[in-house]
Amino acid sequence: MITGNKGEWSEVYTLFKIISDKFLFAGDSNLNKIENIVFPIVKILRDELSGTFEFGYEFDIVIVNDKKQNFRIPISEFHKNAEFLLSKLKEDKPASFSIPEIENFINSFNCNSIKAKSSVKSDIVIVVHDQRTGNNPKLGFSIKSQLGGASTLLNAGKTTNFIYKIDNAKLTDLQIEEINGLFTRSKIKDRINKIREFSGILNFSKTESHVFGNNLTLIDSAMPKILSEIVLLFYTTGFTKTVDLANEISKINPLEFDLEFDHPFYFYKIKRFLTDIALGMMPSKVWTGDLDATGGYLIVKDDGEILCYHIYNRNDFENYLINNTKLETASSSRHDFGSIFKSENDLFFKLNLQIRFLK
Repeated sequence: MITGNKGEWSEVYTLFKIISDKFLFAGDSNLNKIENIVFPIVKILRDELSGTFEFGYEFDIVIVNDKKQNFRIPISEFHKNAEFLLSKLKEDKPASFSIPEIENFINSFNCNSIKAKSSVKSDIVIVVHDQRTGNNPKLGFSIKSQLGGASTLLNAGKTTNFIYKIDNAKLTDLQIEEINGLFTRSKIKDRINKIREFSGILNFSKTESHVFGNNLTLIDSAMPKILSEIVLLFYTTGFTKTVDLANEISKINPLEFDLEFDHPFYFYKIKRFLTDIALGMMPSKVWTGDLDATGGYLIVKDDGEILCYHIYNRNDFENYLINNTKLETASSSRHDFGSIFKSENDLFFKLNLQIRFLK
């Protein structure tokens, strides 16, 4: 019996839905369909443990090829099963569950997995027809579903810690113990406020991970500093959405860019960072700037509509990322941040960056 969570079953729903739609619809920054950007689907490729499945069309018939044999299935069957699966995904479900009716259907064309092969970076690859150029580009997508829990864009880890030097305050061991001993619901914010009560100033020193720091510098030489300011702003204010933090940092202008002509320095650079994260940059691995097979996202909205965001339409993709993500606080004990620590004769404080999609 096949079991999976809502995110994993959403991959199957996405496959059924786009097969029955026969089109990909682009979305704007507010998750609305852009009516004049439509990509007819030529074929769909999905890598599974048992091999690669290819879904093509012959009028109202879907030709499923698993390299061993062809299956001819009416499009109406994919439409019917997509609607049934969506109804199941809207129900309250345990963390992992089975849907025997859907399992029977996918088994009918030799498919026995609901997830793409883990070694493949794209959840699904789609060959579309670009009506503007006449080309048939092959586009790789990750699938992000609003039917389950909100997924992360950047996972927290010690590699995403930013280290700040505490300047302008001479704290005793007792005062440090007092600050680190604050365990309120907003303990990190309260600890920073306490440091400030002792006239302490948090100045960015470096990223904990040299690889992550270099990756950020590769994107933009100012990126480590910009992100450090955004992370500090997140932990000391009520701003959580990326777009709100970008707005606020643009007003503060901590890097003292020349804003006389209204150049969107911070927004431009933050969008670049989010896009590179979405397209393959990982904090623990050297980033060369080469895009992996995943060029975009398919977003499964909570009403079942599927929208396409791809580097192929870079502006819409970047605007989607900045408008639909937020920063959040990960586990400070697991990722070792949020406490004052000494290094030689100086005091330091670490803050962590984690980015999640809005639900």
